[in-house]
Amino acid sequence: MENSRSAGPRYATMLFGAAILISLIGLGDAIYLTVHHLTGRSVRCAISTGCDAVLASPYAAFAGIPIAALGALAYFAAFCLATLAAYGYDRARVWLALVVILMLFSTLWLLYLQAFALHAFCDYCLLSAAMTLALTIVVVLGWNEERLRNRRK
Repeated sequence: MENSRSAGPRYATMLFGAAILISLIGLGDAIYLTVHHLTGRSVRCAISTGCDAVLASPYAAFAGIPIAALGALAYFAAFCLATLAAYGYDRARVWLALVVILMLFSTLWLLYLQAFALHAFCDYCLLSAAMTLALTIVVVLGWNEERLRNRRK
């Protein structure tokens, strides 16, 4: 029978392991979009038809930097922080939460732009939004687990 002291850290490690995997998927997606943006190649969508409209829009770059490159940087930061958090660095949990909150608000803004300004959606952008939402859920579950663990002490 497993005691509650060992179950908490194991659950947290599993959560941060999930965050690592999610971050890698998001990083791959963002790198793919960044490369296509920088090379000027079009991206084919499998589900929607708006990839070119979204990725060629004025909203696809900020101060000359592709939004996808900023996303890649955010996913890389989330990957690094989730890895550190999995190894027990408490400050990494806080920084991970801050990065994910910024990612969530950015994602909500970009979804708003796709829906109401561009009237088009990009499959890869929606994948990134799903990964950000999944990261948000993992971080919330991690904070909830930590709060419950502290309550049991």
